[in-house]
Amino acid sequence: MTTRLAHPSSVLALAFLAVIGIGTGLLMLPVSHAAGEGAPWLAALFTATSAVCVTGLVVVDTGTYWSGFGQAVILGLFQLGGFGMMTSATLLGLLVNRQMRLRSKLLLQAETHSLGLGDVRSVAKLVLIVTFAVEAVAALLLGARFAFGYGMDWGEALWQGVFHAVSAFNNAGFSTWSDSVVRFVHDAWVLGPLMLAIVMGGLGFPVLHELIGLRRRRQVQSIHTVLTVWGTIFLIVAGTVALLLAESGNKATLGALDWPTRVLAAAFTSVSARTAGFNAVDIGALSVESLNLHYLLMFIGGGSAGTAGGVKVTTFFVLLLVVWNEIRGHQDVEFQGRRISTTVQRQALAILVLSAGAIVLATLTLVPMTALPYEKVLFEVISAFATVGLSTGITAELPPAGQLVLVLLMFAGRVGIVTLAAAMAVNHTRRGYRFPEEKPIVG
Repeated sequence: MTTRLAHPSSVLALAFLAVIGIGTGLLMLPVSHAAGEGAPWLAALFTATSAVCVTGLVVVDTGTYWSGFGQAVILGLFQLGGFGMMTSATLLGLLVNRQMRLRSKLLLQAETHSLGLGDVRSVAKLVLIVTFAVEAVAALLLGARFAFGYGMDWGEALWQGVFHAVSAFNNAGFSTWSDSVVRFVHDAWVLGPLMLAIVMGGLGFPVLHELIGLRRRRQVQSIHTVLTVWGTIFLIVAGTVALLLAESGNKATLGALDWPTRVLAAAFTSVSARTAGFNAVDIGALSVESLNLHYLLMFIGGGSAGTAGGVKVTTFFVLLLVVWNEIRGHQDVEFQGRRISTTVQRQALAILVLSAGAIVLATLTLVPMTALPYEKVLFEVISAFATVGLSTGITAELPPAGQLVLVLLMFAGRVGIVTLAAAMAVNHTRRGYRFPEEKPIVG
């Protein structure tokens, strides 16, 4: 008698849910609270969900509300959330057993988007090596800067370096400072390592796996890697230029800075807007044009199977290629001498439509709950769903029901898109027949 394996997408969702539950319980303990008393369940649930889903939205100040133990719990949660539940479990299994069962390979393939079961072991090892290498380098650079540049003792400097390096690589956006990293807006030695960690984590492990392999095998880059790398560069540069144009006259953000600092702050804001969640300028003071730019950058997000959120860079650019090839009258969607399958096109369209639908539904739910401006509510909704963590400062002002809506959005944004992609990747059933074709009028 055989038992049917649970669908990988279901296991992934349950794993995230279980860790959120454990994190909530730990944060409700008196030892997690700076005042030595148990935290309210909603504050603990919101923080745990935000950490596991590597979002960074908070309803209480991380540095003052939570104790050192509580901050360590939060760090552990967003490290685990960015690292991946199945990746962590698989690596633990390899350490103990040195073998991988088929079930473990299927689960890890779904989470990391590995192209084949043969890639799973190497991808898992790469995740481990890259994660801790980038985090260690960023932590040492930040720790040294905090110690030598700001007079912190080495214990405090290293803790702050580790916390912010791990938060940056996992695109979590948590900071122990109430102003995030606004106090370091002039300091490239702080913002630089953070940006490097954010970009490395946001590219996605399949891209890093391929780029490292290409150096050995001299193969042609896949369309996925080309779209992710060049799409990321384009979005960072375009976002930086757009922010400079929109905010240079705004004394509350970039306008009060000298030009070198202004460029640094604009670049950091552009990088962070695509799901990292740190802010070096006051997000609540941004112009309407910059808020609209953030809507787009947050919605697109980073690379697939990385620590970033959003609908993903490849999803966005695949759909642009669909439109471009349709305009040119091509029967197939072509790019660099290769054809993108109709299956991928349908998956990209499904993710886009469902994500947009979730944002619209959540916005319509939240708007009647509060008298806050519509554009700030929409910003919060997109930030939660795309697991960005940037805020115009209204998160704590939302009613409990509104905060629960954001909790659901963060979970859906981090887990729902992953499980949806995993479900679509494995649910390919072949039928022995096809229905007659018809062409409805569109447009």
